[in-house]
Amino acid sequence: MSTKVGVPIGILGVLMVMYTSYSGSGYSHNQLEQISSGNKLKIEGPVNTIKVISPIDQDSVDCRILTMGVYPESHNKDIWVIIRPTDDRYYPQSDHTNTSYKRDGEWQVVTRFGGDKGEAYGLIIYEADSVASSFFSSTIEKWKEADDYPGLKLEELPTGAKEVDRIKIYTRKNCRGVF
Repeated sequence: MSTKVGVPIGILGVLMVMYTSYSGSGYSHNQLEQISSGNKLKIEGPVNTIKVISPIDQDSVDCRILTMGVYPESHNKDIWVIIRPTDDRYYPQSDHTNTSYKRDGEWQVVTRFGGDKGEAYGLIIYEADSVASSFFSSTIEKWKEADDYPGLKLEELPTGAKEVDRIKIYTRKNCRGVF
């Protein structure tokens, strides 16, 4: 290949590599998480309490699911999903909003499981005042910074968090080390 052709092609190649690295359109090493939904409970009539509608009690779920529920129109506190695996610790769940997304009487939050296939989990729903909600958010931030998720003991849960629903579910797959 002649220099007149090789040099411009080489420069073009370098520019393309630089462009893709800055534009984000190049290869990404991040693992894409798949969110699945569990079976869904049918709700009829007016909603009087906060309730999980997906997954349902005794359901088997994937490693990452969208937990969904309903709440009364007058409800004004934050809703938190907390999982309790067999280690007897409590793990607040969040996505980028840190609390459950609420709109028009429905709420949802991405929930991650890290246990063995068939492991039992308590999926517990809490309503939280602003102090309790801040505690959960800051706890999750600290865990993320340290890349260590030790869980909370029951006595460490804030007093402004009140349990409002609980179901038992099982992991459908081996989720250990997935996240």
